[in-house]
Parts: sequence; structure tokens; C-alpha cells
Amino acid sequence: MTQTTPLSEDDIQAYVDGRLAPPRRAEVDAYLAMNPDEAERVRAYQNQNQMLHGLFDRVLDEPLPEQLAAVTAAKAPRQLYRVAAMLAWVVVGGLGGYLLRGEVTTTVMVAEPFTERAAVAHVVYTAEMLHPVEVGADQEAHLVQWLSKRLGHPLHTPDLAKFGYQLVGGRLLPGEKGAAAQFMYQTKTGTRLTLYVSVKDSEMEQTAFRIEEENGQPVMYWVDNNLGFALVGEKDRKKMLEIARVAYQSMSF
Repeated sequence: MTQTTPLSEDDIQAYVDGRLAPPRRAEVDAYLAMNPDEAERVRAYQNQNQMLHGLFDRVLDEPLPEQLAAVTAAKAPRQLYRVAAMLAWVVVGGLGGYLLRGEVTTTVMVAEPFTERAAVAHVVYTAEMLHPVEVGADQEAHLVQWLSKRLGHPLHTPDLAKFGYQLVGGRLLPGEKGAAAQFMYQTKTGTRLTLYVSVKDSEMEQTAFRIEEENGQPVMYWVDNNLGFALVGEKDRKKMLEIARVAYQSMSF
């Protein structure tokens, strides 16, 4: 394989999943060593896989919900129970987004349902190299107006330049009770931060800043003005709190 021979998407996915035979894997390794852009894309997919496993692997060991267990008990062999359990809890959203439903536990997921969705949306969309957002920062005014209308609340894009983050853009996502929004920021080195905004549902209570950790990833969240907010992507907790304060002030205007 030469430097100019592009990898197919099947090659990339098989490489990331560890399904390539050793000779082919060696060829891909050599290609990636000569093509840093493709290597970065592969690393992003590998990080996405790792985080998704951290989010969902434990669900495979949970018991089936009673109704599903009753339906499958007479039909499914034991090895299918775990698959059914996963399907019962995980809903595949638009463009590959995963929404986890069910009881929240502090050992697996963060404390509020909307923060679970924020964490998963961050994993899915920050791995995208070509299409990380629906509307780019060059159409910021349109983006804010569109998402504000869909959520039924005035939104703003916080200025995070002093933290080294520039707006990439944003997208519309499904939330628990309607629409949700995701704003994405990026540093010059490619580190990405997302701000997820969800319409408050009836069970969400007003909160101050809180932080939870999932799979080594801090998630800062708060509830204010009938909206739930979650910041994901910054590992420095002190810096995350400072960013959250700026986001809070921006969204409060």
C-alpha cells in the first residue's frame, strides 16, 4: 500500500474494531504513519469506541425489564438476553447518537437524564472530522435563532476565547421532552468541548453547578430558567467551573 492509496471506510472500521488480519493491519499501520490526518481520524474513532464501551458495557449485565423478560423467556437463549437488555435500554438517535433511558445510577451515569444524553452526544459528535456540526460558526446568528426557536427559549453562544476555545457550530438533538441543542467549541490543538442545552422536564430541579465523572470524563451541569445545561470535554475541573460560570452568565441574559 502506498501513501497515495486511500483507505476505504471498511478498512478503517475493521482496523478500529480489531478485525483486520495481521498482514493487513500492518499495511494500515504503515499507511497511517504516512498520513497524519487519517491517523487522527482513526484515533478519534478509537476514543469514541472506548468511551461508548465505558458508557454502555455495564448495561449488558443488567437484568431484563420484567415485561421484556416475560416475552423472551420462552424464546431467547441465554446469550441473547444481554443483547435484548442493551436494546431495551438504548435508543439509537439521529446520525448515530445514542440516548440512554432507564434508572440512573451514580456508578455508571451522571446524575440527571439530560447529562447522560449530553455525555453520549459529546462522544458521538466530537469524533466527527468532516461533519461535527449541522450549522457552522460562520452562520452563528442563524444557528442561535434556529435553536432558540426550536427549544422555545432564548439561547446565546458563550464566548470562550479566553479559555482557548473557539465556536465550531452547533446542532439540534432530541431531548427527553422535546428538542435539545449542542454547541461545539475547539482549541487550536483540536480539543473539543460541547455545551448541551435541554428543555427542563418536570422532574428536573433547580441546581447550582455540579460535576460528575463518567469513564474518566468530567461533566459539569446545572439547571436554570427551565433549561438543563451540561459541559463536556474539559478535564481540568477548575477550568471547567470557570467555563461553566461564563456559559451561565451568557445564557442568563
